[in-house]
Amino acid sequence: MSRLDVELIPAFSDNYIYLLRDGATGTVAVVDPGDATPVIERLERDGLPLNIILNTHHHADHIGGNAELVKRYGARLIGPAADAHRIPNLDQAVSEGDAVSVGEAKATVIETPGHTSGHITFWFGDDDALFCGDTLFSMGCGRLFEGTPAQMWQSLSKLRTLPDAAKVYCGHEYTLSNARFAAGVEPDNAEVADRLRHIEATRAAGRPTIPADLAAEKQTNPFLRADDPRLAAALNMSDAGPIEVFAEVRARKDTA
Repeated sequence: MSRLDVELIPAFSDNYIYLLRDGATGTVAVVDPGDATPVIERLERDGLPLNIILNTHHHADHIGGNAELVKRYGARLIGPAADAHRIPNLDQAVSEGDAVSVGEAKATVIETPGHTSGHITFWFGDDDALFCGDTLFSMGCGRLFEGTPAQMWQSLSKLRTLPDAAKVYCGHEYTLSNARFAAGVEPDNAEVADRLRHIEATRAAGRPTIPADLAAEKQTNPFLRADDPRLAAALNMSDAGPIEVFAEVRARKDTA
C-alpha cells in the first residue's frame, strides 16, 4: 500500500524538485531543492512543514536551496557520505544499503557514481518510487563529469534490476531530446520510434514526461541497453562489450 505522495516542483529551465508527503504521519520532504523559492511557495500555499531534505549529489542546481530551507524550516539534511565535503551541514550522511525514512515511507540508498563520484539514489520500494537525480534520465543518463563509463554502466545496471513498476523521478526534463537522440541511434527500432511519438505528444500538450516507467526505460533507453545485441549492431559494434557500447553511445550524446 502506497504511503508516499509525490509532487513535481519545476525549477530553473528544466529541473525538477520533488515534494514528498507521507500520508500516515504528515512528514514532508523535498528531493534536490536547487532553488528554495518554488519550494517555499508550494509549502506556504498549504501551510506545510518541511521535515527532511534529500540530496542525490553535490551540484548546485540540486543543493542550492538547502541552506535557506534548513534555516526557515529546520529541515534535516540527508545526502551522500561520499559528498559530505561538498554538501555543507549534512545531518545524516548515507551510503550503499542505508535506510532513510520519510515518516513511515522507507527508502534504501543505492550508490550510483558516474555523473559525480558520490552520487546516490533513493529507492522507496513499497511505493515504487525511484529518485535518481542525474544518474538515470527518461531515455537518457547523466554526463560523466567525474566518473568512468564502467562506473556509470555498473550504476545503471543496478537500477535496471529494480521492478518494472518503478517510477523514475529524475532531475531534469530532458526526455524529448533524449528520445530524439535514441531514435537517431536506432532508426529501425520500432519501440523507440513509438515512444518518441508519445513523448512528442506529451510535451506538445505541455505535460511533464516524469515520472517515467522503468519498464519502458528498460525497453527503449539506449543507456540501459548497452548489452542489447540490437543496439550494438546499430552501432556496428557487435563484437564489443557493454562498457564499450555504453561509452560510444555516451560519447555520441555528448556531441549531439
